[in-house]
Amino acid sequence: MIRIDTHQHFWTYKPENYTWIDSNMRPLQRDYGPVDLQPLLHQANIGGTVAVEARGHLEETEQLLAIAERTELVRGVVGWLPLTEPSAAALLERHAAHPKLRGLRHWLGSSDDLEYMFRPELQRGVALLSGTGLSFDLMLWPPQLGKVAAFVDRHPKQIFILDHFAKPYIRDGLLEPWRSQLRELARRPNVYCKVSGLATEADWQSWQPEQLAPYLETALEAFTPQRLMFGSDWPVCTLATSYMRWAETIASWAGKLSNAERDRILGGTALEVYRLSPP
Repeated sequence: MIRIDTHQHFWTYKPENYTWIDSNMRPLQRDYGPVDLQPLLHQANIGGTVAVEARGHLEETEQLLAIAERTELVRGVVGWLPLTEPSAAALLERHAAHPKLRGLRHWLGSSDDLEYMFRPELQRGVALLSGTGLSFDLMLWPPQLGKVAAFVDRHPKQIFILDHFAKPYIRDGLLEPWRSQLRELARRPNVYCKVSGLATEADWQSWQPEQLAPYLETALEAFTPQRLMFGSDWPVCTLATSYMRWAETIASWAGKLSNAERDRILGGTALEVYRLSPP
């Protein structure tokens, strides 16, 4: 089974375009492209990736698609389109035809905004995905996790993919109400989850795999291997871990599972949900 990294980023860094990269993230304040990632993928025996938007701009989506066209290892793109704008339908029709656009991600509001995701213009935009085959990545923070099930329920035929476990408070060792809310979300069979972004929610300098275990086990029980998929969140993950350490951490955690279950998390789910062509 081919291994897939379902969550990595490329960017040409300009401070005005990536304002979320603050002074605590100085290693990210440079360009990142395929030439930086490819050696890491080979080292970790990963055969393909899904490149994910990180800016919320059509220009970036088109840049990622151009990279994917010329980079065999980039098997799919989760881009951004202006779903809340009147131009959304036309842009979606044009871009959905691209063979490597596999999903979209869109801002669902700041961490303390629990109502943005229910705005009519965003609801209309998400509804436009019906029939395109494109998935929708959920980028959330813990305060929003209890609300997002209601958002999902408005689109029962849409495939949703939760990024980074909704960024639980691992650094503080808090499990509730995150655990209960994740289990509730996972009751929706159209929601999948990426095993990604956890190291940067722990202490960047001192985290250990056992600190992640309660969160990983919760997700495993809630989603089962059938709806989990590996992601690195590279290069953001490098704030807290090397690419290889993260890949080895998840492979080791999944080592207790059957071969079929492990293959599902490390590649099989991604091939199915993102409709990626095997090699």
